[in-house]
Amino acid sequence: MGVVTITPKTVDKVRRHGGRHVYEELRKQILTLQLKPGSQLDEVSLATHFGVSRSPVRDALARLISEGLVTILPNRTTLVTPFEIEAFPKYIAALDLTQRAVTRLAALNRSEADLARIRKANDIYVRALAQGSFQEMSETNKAFHLEIAKAGRNHYLTRYYERLLGEGQRLLHLHFDFIVSSQTLTSPDHDHDRIIEAIASGHADAAEAASQEHTLLFRDRFLDYMRQNLTKNISIL
Repeated sequence: MGVVTITPKTVDKVRRHGGRHVYEELRKQILTLQLKPGSQLDEVSLATHFGVSRSPVRDALARLISEGLVTILPNRTTLVTPFEIEAFPKYIAALDLTQRAVTRLAALNRSEADLARIRKANDIYVRALAQGSFQEMSETNKAFHLEIAKAGRNHYLTRYYERLLGEGQRLLHLHFDFIVSSQTLTSPDHDHDRIIEAIASGHADAAEAASQEHTLLFRDRFLDYMRQNLTKNISIL
């Protein structure tokens, strides 16, 4: 099993709050890659680490499975969902199509209250960028995009989109590491501006185009990171 970092303070919180803190701690370590893709998660070992019974651990794992962050194999082995680099183009294709759809719908259907929530979510994201916390950057980026999806008023697309965003948060951790440290890229705090402007103006085509550009920018940054750091000898597109 991957290493789960537990402090005395965390143990005290888990004992008081049960499954919620087990879930939050595991999710944080998965998204920040402290628990690597493919790491095995054993209920008994986790219960021992957290100082709880197996029931809250089981509940936490079930929630992580529903988010696509944990997987159960046919032999009942539970592990952090692997991410095969060969699957990245398919992930990007799904993200691109869905992100374009929800952003287009937001431009057509958003209210002034929706637009205010979108702007506020982006302000929070920009503050997270300034603080340099990859965990906060990932969470606030997801919240921003979900506000757009909600403004589109199609709950089927929103649910699927939320799952895609969740599955991509581990990639975002590497992506943010790259864009923050790279000296060749402009500041990322304006990445969302074109999308917001298009939604505010009600121009569906412009919103969709800005959304696609945003997805492709993420794709290119992530692939640059992979080429420079992890897969110099692997064809990834």
